[in-house]
Amino acid sequence: MKLSLEPDPAPAPVNNTPTVLEGIVRQRCLSATYNRTRMILAPHILYTRHGALYVDGVVVSREGMLPREEKVGTFKLDGLKDLTVLERAFEISTLYDAGLEKYQGETLMAVEPGAAAAS
Repeated sequence: MKLSLEPDPAPAPVNNTPTVLEGIVRQRCLSATYNRTRMILAPHILYTRHGALYVDGVVVSREGMLPREEKVGTFKLDGLKDLTVLERAFEISTLYDAGLEKYQGETLMAVEPGAAAAS
């Protein structure tokens, strides 16, 4: 048996961008793990900040429980694990404000109010 002193290669990074884009365009929820917490997320916008990708969305459920109140959260895309698009549609939250300064010139994709959810 030969022992190697070289460290194991780091796992290749997962590109979650297409999954998030599909969720936004089709207005479908995403199943994900974020900070070791399983959740269902309604993605509203994908944007950049300081060179990193972020998604803002509403948590529909966290560890199978409904949140106490609806709010738009910010999630670093690199932190979302086991990301999949669900067939569960969502309505655009009234709390979502596409006009926020943090999105200006940084938005890659966002839900469009008035657009019907694509099937």
